[in-house]
Amino acid sequence: MVIVANDQEASHPPRKKVRSESTRNVTASHPSVEPSNSPRLFAPFRALGLITNQVPFALRFRAVKGSAEGPRMHILTCLGNSWSLWEGEKMTLLFVGSEAPGPITGLAFDGDFIWASSGPHVLKYSRGKEVGRLTNPLGTPITSPLLFGSHLLTLTEDGRNLLAWNVSEETLHSQIQFEPGFTAVNLLHPATYLNKVLVGSHDGSLQLWNIRTQTCIHKIPFARLSESSSNHSPASVTALAQSPAIDVVGIGFVSGEVSIYDIRADEKIMRIFVREGPVRALAFRGDGHPMLATASEMGHVSLWDIGSGGRLLHTVRGAHDGSISALEWIPGQPVLISSGHDNSVKQWHFDSPTSPPHLLKFRSGHQTPPHLIRYYGADGKQLLTASRDRSLRYTSVVRDSRSFELSQGSLTKKATTLSVPVASLKHSPVMALAYSTTRSKDWDDILTAHSDEIYSRTWSMVNKRLGNTRLALWRNQNRGPLEWPRQAIASVLSVGVVCVSACGNFGLASSSTGAINMWNMQSGAHRKSFNIGPCPEGVHTRYRPPPGKQRSEERSVTGLATDSLNRVVIASTLDGTVNFFDFYTAKLVHTLIIPAAIVSITLQRDNGLLAVTCDDLVVRLLDIETRRIVREFGGFGGRILDLTFSADSRWLIATSLDSIIRTFDIPSGCLIDAFRTASVATSISFSPTGDFLATAHIDSVGIYLWANRAQYADFSFRSITEGDVERVNLPSVLGSAEDEAPEHLSALVVHEQSQDILGSMLNLDEEVITLTHLPRSKWQTLLNLDVIQQRNKPKEPPKAPEKAPFFLPTLPGVEARFIVKEKPNEKAPTRRSDKAVANAENVFAQKLSQEPEDSDYEDFFSFAKSLSPAAADLEIRSLTTVQDLRVFLNALLQRLKSRRDFEAVQTYLNLFLRLHGEMLISAPELRGDLEALLSLQRQESSRLLDSIASCLGTLGFVRDTL
Repeated sequence: MVIVANDQEASHPPRKKVRSESTRNVTASHPSVEPSNSPRLFAPFRALGLITNQVPFALRFRAVKGSAEGPRMHILTCLGNSWSLWEGEKMTLLFVGSEAPGPITGLAFDGDFIWASSGPHVLKYSRGKEVGRLTNPLGTPITSPLLFGSHLLTLTEDGRNLLAWNVSEETLHSQIQFEPGFTAVNLLHPATYLNKVLVGSHDGSLQLWNIRTQTCIHKIPFARLSESSSNHSPASVTALAQSPAIDVVGIGFVSGEVSIYDIRADEKIMRIFVREGPVRALAFRGDGHPMLATASEMGHVSLWDIGSGGRLLHTVRGAHDGSISALEWIPGQPVLISSGHDNSVKQWHFDSPTSPPHLLKFRSGHQTPPHLIRYYGADGKQLLTASRDRSLRYTSVVRDSRSFELSQGSLTKKATTLSVPVASLKHSPVMALAYSTTRSKDWDDILTAHSDEIYSRTWSMVNKRLGNTRLALWRNQNRGPLEWPRQAIASVLSVGVVCVSACGNFGLASSSTGAINMWNMQSGAHRKSFNIGPCPEGVHTRYRPPPGKQRSEERSVTGLATDSLNRVVIASTLDGTVNFFDFYTAKLVHTLIIPAAIVSITLQRDNGLLAVTCDDLVVRLLDIETRRIVREFGGFGGRILDLTFSADSRWLIATSLDSIIRTFDIPSGCLIDAFRTASVATSISFSPTGDFLATAHIDSVGIYLWANRAQYADFSFRSITEGDVERVNLPSVLGSAEDEAPEHLSALVVHEQSQDILGSMLNLDEEVITLTHLPRSKWQTLLNLDVIQQRNKPKEPPKAPEKAPFFLPTLPGVEARFIVKEKPNEKAPTRRSDKAVANAENVFAQKLSQEPEDSDYEDFFSFAKSLSPAAADLEIRSLTTVQDLRVFLNALLQRLKSRRDFEAVQTYLNLFLRLHGEMLISAPELRGDLEALLSLQRQESSRLLDSIASCLGTLGFVRDTL
């Protein structure tokens, strides 16, 4: 009945993850085969911003021997297919569990081990690794793991069966099938009740079972638990909690009723009704104060004085921005822990038994999936993320504890006064954001546009809060920017796009009706306005205003950008025009018509490339200097949602509704990478340091990082087709580098070797001169190896410390002076190359002598190119005889005739002449070989220079003509 996944004994924690035999056999038979679902350029790295979900958390208290701080608290939360363990004192992350085969439905502590139910399995973890697995013999999913004593209890998802497992032996102890009509939903082990468990049902009744005898001891119908009328329909049990008093439990119902019941006396002690909705969690205070905490589905926490007949003390409205899943009191402390569906865990502190609680510490993330993410700063360590939960968050890539939400003011106090949730007082969701870190320490550096709002707002990253400036789009001589007549609101509608200049002094914003304004970021003073004018003739997708609209020439602006030197302002419109304004005079300089409606624009300020996203599923790349289209990228299977440039401006990465993230090489205009994700990526951002790609997805509140494999391995940037697109799983919270053993890191290992593209083109034309396709730095290092070695040479060899005698001899006199014996100068060590025998045979000389004299020396040059610069220098120095010099000159001559490895021949020839110049002059028998090589060298160099000059002339003509 039990399937154990690991053959190791469960009592010993794992030291190393065991490699499966199937994986070992596949790797051994195909060592160079890359998994089909492995990405080419971007590998899954880790997920950020995931704290908890709807599964209730679990608490563990452990006393540390010799510690004066008391027992340590650990909080276990669910993250979907994995779990996370938090240290309760500082809310720091300790462990993240490995991925389960399915979503986790329940968690439980068992000393050093953790049990998690997932599908038909109950998984056993030790220090984040799976060490055992129990499987339901019925094959149905199981939930609600409850551990007491040596037994682990679980319910089947349909609520018809209860399974009891022996934890020490990891065997199924017993199986209980409930009577027809009884659907179990909750489990509670009453304190001091041996081998007994209380089961709550969907119809509101309770049953007390003896696990050892597998018998039902007592049944409590819903009518005895509730004071409702007889014709009232039963309500499902949603929460069970043990009170500090023995035999007394708390029962919460979906109707909002809470019953405090004595199960031994079989009588109801108290009834409480929660007006905020269904009860989702209960918790009794255990430090001597008779207090009960209830959590509602609306996110409110109510506190009741059960010593005064269930009097309501306080209600914390909006404690969570959603349903609360669990409540727990810390034993012996006035601290309440809560978790909710809003991806947060909070600790509430009570200064006195009757005072309202205040938020002590918390860890939170986005409540709803983020729809806008951007890297902030130049170090690539932080992200700005916006979501529909009306929050703007700073997310740290390095450490989760550094993440926070930018403050929007003292909303908690206002919400308490008005008795409304905190989320209702926040500004509407951020739809666009821009920033500049140049003056971030002096004034606000972030500018945002919000949904259906007529203001754009500034934020300060240094102060971690909302700025004091609201930038209004409408202004005239009689009214200030904050006085809005009705006709002005109708004409401006809402702010659509924003932009911050590279210097950080100016902020620009535009409305959906075409108004473009500029403000000073420090003072908020209005500087100038830009008028895009009427729609020009020849626009293919001209926006037609609806009949009866007063201003027919109002045009919707979809994008704003400024260059790095504040010379030009660029604005795109929905009707398909890109407008260039002079930054200082605000005059329209040029208008470029695009043959499609423009959705958004993205400017790479470093090189002046403007990416224009159009609704015809094409991304057009513009050069803002020449104001012409230089590239077009297509092939998208759905609407383009977001795009970003790489740090070196070489790649353009875009995401679309077909769930594919595509990477285009800008110089060649080719698609070099594409992978499909399980859900649509709504926003992407590339790190300024080029190491990670961050993505946000439509069905997840986390932010996912993808490692750029071109940073640490050779990558072939060959063109691919849509048929090469592979499906890739999203990164886990644990991270690929920690979740898998080294032999399983196929995503972080480049199995595909760099292809010698020039090698396949050798037979195309005999006149073609080819290079080695090796890095230029290798040949530069070989030419300057002497300078590099001299610069890195230590000033003096390391000296061993002198051994001091037991009695230190001193010189006579008043001052204590020790006798220092001078040692004779030691002979400097000779170089290893001086001791080597000049005529010693090695691989280099063997391959050189084995080649026929009239061949192209392919094997020899393949070996020579594989040597490091230091090894190649040593091998050429080892050519000491006249015969060796003649053979090497012939190898260079024949390789030059074949017109292959041109730069390698030039480097070897330069080094060879420098090292053996004197010997070549003194050997007249080598004169003929040197003259032949000189003649061929002049001929091939002249051909190469003529080809380069011709190409430069052709490119110059094309550039000037177009």
